[in-house]
Amino acid sequence: MKNKKIVIAVDSFKGSATSKEVSEYIENGINNVCKDFLIKKVAIADGGEGTVEAIVDSTSGKYIFEEVHGPLGAMVKARYGIINENIAVMEMAEASGINLVKREELNPFKTSTYGVGEVLKSILDKGIREIYIGVGGSATNDGGAGMLASLGAEFYDCDENKIGYTPIELKKLAKIDLSNFDKRIFESKIIVLSDVRNILCGENGASYIFGPQKGASPEDVKELDSILKNYGNIVDKLSGGNYSSKPGSGAAGGLGYALLSVCQAEFKEGIVEIMNLIGLEETIKDADLVITGEGRIDNQSVCGKAPVGIAKMAKKYNIPVIAVVGSSARNLEEIYKNGIDLVLDIINEPMDLDKAIKDVKELLEFTGEKAIRAFLIGNKF
Repeated sequence: MKNKKIVIAVDSFKGSATSKEVSEYIENGINNVCKDFLIKKVAIADGGEGTVEAIVDSTSGKYIFEEVHGPLGAMVKARYGIINENIAVMEMAEASGINLVKREELNPFKTSTYGVGEVLKSILDKGIREIYIGVGGSATNDGGAGMLASLGAEFYDCDENKIGYTPIELKKLAKIDLSNFDKRIFESKIIVLSDVRNILCGENGASYIFGPQKGASPEDVKELDSILKNYGNIVDKLSGGNYSSKPGSGAAGGLGYALLSVCQAEFKEGIVEIMNLIGLEETIKDADLVITGEGRIDNQSVCGKAPVGIAKMAKKYNIPVIAVVGSSARNLEEIYKNGIDLVLDIINEPMDLDKAIKDVKELLEFTGEKAIRAFLIGNKF
């Protein structure tokens, strides 16, 4: 097995291990069996958590930290990356993520994306005009109004009184003034990295689909949806297009909508764009085995998730692919049709989520051993 090349590119296990940590633990497991492999670890993401780290680390970029307003207004330190000196990559969750709010304080009527706009301004101030934005993990349902406000948009009620930009204020929205909006946005190429196809409003919209995980009750969801519908009508008229019905407009509580409509951003499938940015194909094409994975895999993972995107690339070169996952659905027919040859679940005995998170290092090492033993069996024939 000497000189056999193994590429490990696994998405983060949310709440327990980063992409980099998962790869390290799997590598430890492989080395417990045989230390003769050439192992190449690649941090990966699909536009959600870990996007900045994956791109910056794989391209030898640099990190910038900026003090901005968090989802409930308190100051937080948000990180973004710069690669090739003229491209920025950011995650909305660094400024407005659900991870920044205590569970008991979650309130989609009061959270905002204001800090996202502040990160954008920091990037623009550095003269950068190509910006990638990962939009997963939001605590917000403001339609991106907070971001627009921090970039100069002003909101008014029907009596011409200026109002705020959180949903509780947007109930009164009658007019938006963009005359003081930061014009540098229109000089920029903004690419949204996302696998979310939901529209802004309705039963498949931001409020109904994602509102409950952000603290919204069934009654709250209806009200939030109504607020976004009115907001969307006003912004659509202002922007001259039906952006509220475009796929992805419901991403990150409607932040996708503000980026599409006002900022004229492009939406791209996160994993595909990230693989291109970090040159993953060059790393994979001469591998003997690719190990990928994520926290949870099921047939929905074929819709823009990292493991399937990586598997499809590996199959261009007829490379076997093993997915190491936190948990999996029973039926994985679509997963196996899309390039993954074997799915290995890290759970090796009955256990609750807290124990799985606590023991993730040991469980991943053990599964790394299983993965390489399966590969070795295949190479005996």
